Amino acid sequence: MLSPETSEKMAEAQKQQVEELKNKGNKALEAGDCEEAVSLYTSALNLSPKNHVLYSNRSAAYAKAGKYLEALDDAERCIEAKPDWAKGFSRKGSALFGLNRYEEAVLAYQATLDLEPNNRQAKEMMAEAQAKLTGPAGSQPINNPFMMPDLWEKLEKNPQTRELMKQPDYRELVEDLRRNPLNPQRMQDPRVLATLGAMLGVDLDKDSMPTPPKADEQSASKNGYEPVHQSQSTSSTPNQSASTETPQSKSGPSSQALQEKDKGNEAYKKKDFETALGHYNKAFELDPTNITFLTNKAAVYFEKGDFDQCIEVCQKAVDVGRENRADYKLIAKAYARIGNAYLKKEDLESALNFYNKSVSEHRTPEQVKKIQEVKKLLEERKRLEYLNPELALEEKNKGNEFFKKGDYPQAIKHYNEAIKRNPDDPKIYSNRAACYTKLAEFRLALKDCEECIKLDPNFVKGYLRKGACCLGLKDSTGARQAYEKALEMDPNNDEARNGYRSAVVAEGQDPEAIKKRAEADPEIKQILSDPAMQLILQQMQTDPKALQDHLKNPEIASKISKLLECGIIAIR
Repeated sequence: MLSPETSEKMAEAQKQQVEELKNKGNKALEAGDCEEAVSLYTSALNLSPKNHVLYSNRSAAYAKAGKYLEALDDAERCIEAKPDWAKGFSRKGSALFGLNRYEEAVLAYQATLDLEPNNRQAKEMMAEAQAKLTGPAGSQPINNPFMMPDLWEKLEKNPQTRELMKQPDYRELVEDLRRNPLNPQRMQDPRVLATLGAMLGVDLDKDSMPTPPKADEQSASKNGYEPVHQSQSTSSTPNQSASTETPQSKSGPSSQALQEKDKGNEAYKKKDFETALGHYNKAFELDPTNITFLTNKAAVYFEKGDFDQCIEVCQKAVDVGRENRADYKLIAKAYARIGNAYLKKEDLESALNFYNKSVSEHRTPEQVKKIQEVKKLLEERKRLEYLNPELALEEKNKGNEFFKKGDYPQAIKHYNEAIKRNPDDPKIYSNRAACYTKLAEFRLALKDCEECIKLDPNFVKGYLRKGACCLGLKDSTGARQAYEKALEMDPNNDEARNGYRSAVVAEGQDPEAIKKRAEADPEIKQILSDPAMQLILQQMQTDPKALQDHLKNPEIASKISKLLECGIIAIR
């Protein structure tokens, strides 16, 4: 456990780091670098996850970048962390305004003014939001049914729209309608009728409502759902990427496309990739709504090692899938294949990005595992990139200066950085152990000593530090053993000799230490394991007079004398 003083200093150092990150984020935001600002605010939030100001600032950065949904989420977190802070509601109003959700924005700005009645900016933005709710001068307010506050709740409760909510582009559809309810292109979507029915609580013309596609169905029409059964794997092996993706159709272009695809699969299995590409291209020409022909084609490029072409084809598959409302699982698999290609290119950041996109469409254990693996690879890469023995030496020297001044917490800070830069230098661990020892943090010091000795078993100072730590922890036996080891390597070391004497004296005053040391002696172990001696020792506890009889036996007397000498037993 850290002492209160050390904990306070470390907390203060962390607070300063958060403040530095926040200030850097503010400067980046002022300079218009929203991405950098978000990154800095996020780093600060990792250190201070309940900081309402950081959520507010990141919300502003997201809003400036046009990412209003993210801005809204951060504004909500800000309000949750500090519900009596007006700026949190102001940020929420800005995000809602950016999403064209003007009625909700008005409510958010009103909440701001309830807390800060003289907030001029909130008054102006509230007036602007109210103006958006009206048409030309003298006209009545335009009511947008998709702007109801409990919209998502209603859609989740309705059985039909609950199924629609599983489609990745459905939320996008509804958000578009919230912005522009009269969008003619969107109004042609058959899902709009089901959405209106759920919002109004009525059952509108069931025959005209869309049937949500099942997991293995994909739309073959932009204006309706003509199920085409198919499946697909993210793997780029022949069995998993080509042969398993089998749309079924009875006649027409889709049937011919299926035949071409089957020919492509056969060629793929034989690794005749050029022939396979020709058949997949022909299949897509015959049925340009089926993205599995594209993902099969991408699998060929993957096997050929043409990862850029694989990525390009998968991106096209996603676009085609979006246009034709393909099943979200197929979109997920296209994204996963892009991630696989980037992984082969050793572009870990892009691979992680597309794996995350894949699980946002459809979460599978395989993709979650890949995300975890890529994150580990990224962390290791960053760790290796951070290594710099020269900078480590600079930090170690700075730590030494603070150690000489007696400022041990500041010295530890520099030793921490030095270890990050060069984790294989035993001397840095030894120096940090010395700081912890000065602060009476003996367990932390002992941990550093063990690491120091592990890195260099012949480093004498590591054993000297360990001996001092063990004495601080009142482990006199451990201290003696550490100093013994140091003396083995350097018999003339005064610190080791003096430490050894102190440890032996402490051990002699500690009955438990004496007992442990004696039990480690092979001769004592043999005596104590002798069944006859165990019986004699038990008799001595219940009948002290029995000792006189046993002492008449020279062999038993010698063993008892040995136990008395080492302190295992005592005669009162």
